[in-house]
Amino acid sequence: MASRKLMDLMNKSIAREIQVSIQYMWQHVLWKGVDGFAVKDELKSIAITEMKHAEEIAERLAYFGGTPTTKPEPIFVGKTLKQMLRQDAKDEQGAIALYKQAVDVAKKEGDHTTMRMFQRILGEEEEHLDTFNGLLGK
Repeated sequence: MASRKLMDLMNKSIAREIQVSIQYMWQHVLWKGVDGFAVKDELKSIAITEMKHAEEIAERLAYFGGTPTTKPEPIFVGKTLKQMLRQDAKDEQGAIALYKQAVDVAKKEGDHTTMRMFQRILGEEEEHLDTFNGLLGK
């Protein structure tokens, strides 16, 4: 059985994944200009990956008897591509910190399945951050 702390981290993770999946999809839909055209497919692909993360974490939380949240963290679409990408990079940095914490808690609790799930998702979030930083020219 997962602790309340780990289950709370899972729900916080779900809220974050719902947020960015909507955020990135709307950015994909609302892109403008040549620069937007160059990133729209990447935004859509990452949005779909984030929704899959939400589903996987929700399934794990439900396994422990928890109720997955349906409320996303605040969504920021932005008015310019640069605004969008800066916020997206910031959101990925937040996810990385959150998932490192979840890995540590799961490890301390001896929950290797949840730990491995978050380690894998963490790696994907690091790839997303790398993509957004690359698009920003960092």
